[in-house]
Amino acid sequence: MMSDKNVDTKTDEILEGYTPREIAVNDLGDQTLDDAFAASMVQVEDGQLVAGSVVKVDRDEVLLDIGFKSEGVIPRKELSIRNDVPPSELVSLGDQLEALVIQKEDKEGRLILSKKRAQYEKAWGDVQKVKEEEGIVKGLVIEVVKGGLIVDIGLRGFLPASLVELRRVRDLQPYIGMELEAKIIELDRNRNNVVLSRRGFLEETQKEQREEFLDLLKPGERRKGVISSVVNFGAFVDLGGMDGLIHVSELSWQHVDHPSSVVTIGDEVDVEVLEVDLDRERISLSLKATQQDPWQQFADSHHVGELVYGRVTKLVPFGSFVQVGDHIEGLVHISEMSEHHVELPEQVVTPGEELWVKIIEVDIERRRISLSVKQAAEGGVVAEEYQEHFGEQNYDTEGNYIGAAIDLDPDAAAELDQAWSAYEESEQARIQGDESLAEETVQADIQGDENPEDADESSD
Repeated sequence: MMSDKNVDTKTDEILEGYTPREIAVNDLGDQTLDDAFAASMVQVEDGQLVAGSVVKVDRDEVLLDIGFKSEGVIPRKELSIRNDVPPSELVSLGDQLEALVIQKEDKEGRLILSKKRAQYEKAWGDVQKVKEEEGIVKGLVIEVVKGGLIVDIGLRGFLPASLVELRRVRDLQPYIGMELEAKIIELDRNRNNVVLSRRGFLEETQKEQREEFLDLLKPGERRKGVISSVVNFGAFVDLGGMDGLIHVSELSWQHVDHPSSVVTIGDEVDVEVLEVDLDRERISLSLKATQQDPWQQFADSHHVGELVYGRVTKLVPFGSFVQVGDHIEGLVHISEMSEHHVELPEQVVTPGEELWVKIIEVDIERRRISLSVKQAAEGGVVAEEYQEHFGEQNYDTEGNYIGAAIDLDPDAAAELDQAWSAYEESEQARIQGDESLAEETVQADIQGDENPEDADESSD
């Protein structure tokens, strides 16, 4: 065991070779310690752009170390333009961020920062440069609003629904979360307004494809397509590469009040190409060209001189119109209504009345058919569709009908009986009227014969 004397001797030997380490250097000069501490801190002012490291992520805020005397606080609403996303999905511990000083010291003495506004300032510069260079921006769709989408491009960019695709999109919800590329078509910093167009981007990228599509498309071709939009002046058809327009006049052979009465969005249709405008990249289509012309169909199946059955649809001062086929009307001129002189069409026919008429002229180019009630009364050959019941084989030599009975439903039969009864009554009244007139004429003639002198005097 070492004695105390030996220990002291050993310690003295160690201390002889020891040089004390300098703990601190007084390099403050004339500065006080407080001044030196303050000088080591970052100096900030409202509106200043600062950078730092994320040291804490809470549910409602993020703490950022920027070298200030205390950490800066970024409230949740100042993290991103995407207010519905929690901070933990936007930043992580250790992330290096830039932020804008909103308030150097709030009521609690905290430094309030905004990552969103720092991005906003930087984004405006980037967006303005892209707009000047006619470039493309890329961003995430974060919201569906009235009339379109909101795209996060560092700013809230508005993408109208009509400019999302090459044709208008009805349902915008599937675009949420999608990353889209678009062109900037309007930029106004004072109004904080950024308008985008994805259609403009798609049109540029698909220009070569469109040109090739148009080159291959020839007038007279028939193509299949889907109705993509219905407007007052017609309907647009997706042909699988571009949209073509069917003007309202080309939707049907009949008059069309509104295109929606003929087609609806999603309908599959066969169309004929009428015109391809390469310069304006427009395609004119026709739906009715793929359908049989009812006027031509009528002309092919009927001949001048035939009898057809029709319904009076309208009276005009110069005659009446009679429907003789599906959407086919012909004119019975007032001179062709009766053997005797007719002042007004209503003296002979009434709207809704059904009757036989004879075809006396067919003008397909002008869409006109001339008919005659007067000549139909003279008889003739009935059109083919009426041969089964009204052909010559159904009548005997005296004109009596001997064909197969035509079955009518009870209501129609009752109406027919009433019509015949009314006709017979009117004929009977006419005959009686004619007989009375004839009798009066005969009596007048007899009286004239009995008093020839009175007749001579009256003639004088």
